Amino acid sequence: MIGTWIRAGAVALGLAAGTAQAEESFIVVQSTTSTQNSGLLDYILPGFEAETGIDVRVVAVGTGQAIKNAMNGDGDVLLVHAKQAEEKFVAEGWGVERFDVMYNDFVLVGPRSDPAKVKGGTDIVAALTAISDTRAPFVSRGDNSGTHKAELRHWKEAGIDVADASGNWYRETGSGMGATLNVASGMDAYALTDRATWLAFGNKGKLNILVEGDPKLFNQYGVILVNPDKHPGVRVAAAQRFIDWLLSEEGQAAIASFKLDGEQLFFPNAQ
Repeated sequence: MIGTWIRAGAVALGLAAGTAQAEESFIVVQSTTSTQNSGLLDYILPGFEAETGIDVRVVAVGTGQAIKNAMNGDGDVLLVHAKQAEEKFVAEGWGVERFDVMYNDFVLVGPRSDPAKVKGGTDIVAALTAISDTRAPFVSRGDNSGTHKAELRHWKEAGIDVADASGNWYRETGSGMGATLNVASGMDAYALTDRATWLAFGNKGKLNILVEGDPKLFNQYGVILVNPDKHPGVRVAAAQRFIDWLLSEEGQAAIASFKLDGEQLFFPNAQ
């Protein structure tokens, strides 16, 4: 009888271990549309998955929505680009710790006709002021994403309340970067976009990069483990392994090697 109990216990432990391994066989990463639309994640994730056997399931939405999803427990890792919001996420206990991963920059794109005459400028606030003064069409994501948050900061610094212009020369799509660029292309309008999505975007039409190089257009990405104290279902071991890989020499090298037409889209800067 004792032997039977021991064997039964061993079987139960084995099943439990197998269940734990199965639960850790995948993670959910709440991320931004830019990491997905640019092709970065499709490029780097196969290497991690082959090395670890962990499947990475990406939910690509705006940063604001990604943070909300993580707060609701719908994810194990947050990979986004709105540092102030990320730090708040951690400070309020939703995330364990935030790490810099990589950066690129935002650019202002617009029509070749350039009615606001901003081409060649390096001052984003001056460019937005000119767009407002001329009532030239501007298309915003309007979705609380990292790009939208950055855009609103620049309008605020310019002293312009775009809410007053909404529906007139200022249009909000409530959509991701690709959809917003499609609208801007169709309207011959200005838009703020991350450079990686712009380079991967196929429907540029008459749009070109008109303003770039302003330090204010710096675009930092961070990664955070969702706090298991808030959501016990977080797959901590697998999620932490993914974070460690992103921050490792191997992961950083994978990010750096991702290029489009010979141009590097993201620049690793994990400490």
